[in-house]
Amino acid sequence: MHIQQHPLVSPSCGTQRHVTSFHFGAARAGGWPRKVYIQSSLHADEIPGMLVSHYLRELLTKAEAEQRLLGEIVLVPVANPIGLSQSLLQQPIGRFELGSGENFNRHYLSPGAELAERLAGKLGPDAAANKRLIRQELGELLAAATPTTELESLRLTLHRLAHDADLVIDLHCEWEGLMHIYAARGQWERVEELARYLECPVSLLADHYGDTPFDEAIFMPWQELRRRFPDHPIPYDSVAVTVELRGQQDVTAELAQKDAAAIYASLVRAGLVEDDVPPPAPLPYPTTPLEGSETMKAPSYGVLVLRLPLGSWVSEGELVAQIVDPVAGRTTDVHSPTEGLLYATVRKRYVMTGDSVAKVAGKAILKKGKLLDA
Repeated sequence: MHIQQHPLVSPSCGTQRHVTSFHFGAARAGGWPRKVYIQSSLHADEIPGMLVSHYLRELLTKAEAEQRLLGEIVLVPVANPIGLSQSLLQQPIGRFELGSGENFNRHYLSPGAELAERLAGKLGPDAAANKRLIRQELGELLAAATPTTELESLRLTLHRLAHDADLVIDLHCEWEGLMHIYAARGQWERVEELARYLECPVSLLADHYGDTPFDEAIFMPWQELRRRFPDHPIPYDSVAVTVELRGQQDVTAELAQKDAAAIYASLVRAGLVEDDVPPPAPLPYPTTPLEGSETMKAPSYGVLVLRLPLGSWVSEGELVAQIVDPVAGRTTDVHSPTEGLLYATVRKRYVMTGDSVAKVAGKAILKKGKLLDA
């Protein structure tokens, strides 16, 4: 293993932050995947991924010492040193940058159009050669980008580290939630086994998410190129998934070791590590469209009383929560807009009008356009 430090643009006099990456093994010739990139806690108040990365690092260090690594694995345990340093009145603020108000996991570079212009007339009939050319051009585009703020430099640093990976795993978590995964529809075959090892009861698939989060910035250029150049073989490369490691409070050694072992097992099955692991169990619940995930909003303010536990199967119109106004003596019901699995709820127990309350994953298409919460 070797360690690299990536300095970010300094935001002020006497201040300098950096991202630390841990590099194991070397990219193999041929096969899929040659390189895997894993990062955690891009939303810096989502802590479970940091602990999972800690235990995964131990497993990879041992495998490398025993010369059992068959490819390259890059691990970034702390993907957001900016957000990790933010707090207000002893409360962590890790989802949004305080200076700009921007979500740390939105607005990554989307170079699809410029990449297509650079590739026009250069692609040929060989998929492997096209893949190498696309990677080269994409790397040059990212290398030429010049960040002007600390946030831009963070996004660009992570993008540069991951752009040439065959598989990218971005570890997040919910407020309170079940284990679940986001993936591109065309790439599901490549990540189903990871979801099975993680025992994901919810697997949310979409063609695009909107606002260019990190994983979409990785896989979307390849989708755009496939549409732009249908007569040339372009693989579904740079597979990128977001794994939601339950809820913010689910930070225990037992859970983190279990999740690290699941990711490690998927790397073994993918041919990155030489080891013996059992095959994964079937998914406990079929995949559902991300367009079928609905976030219920509070129609009024008050004390939030959840009436169903996480993991409940709910019918359309079923009572999920109640909001109690202790001054007016009023109780407002919150009903599910669709049939599906109750997979996430908010952690706070007092909500204001319009706040998020809970999420249900169903099969019915409910929305289009931007598919992610703020």
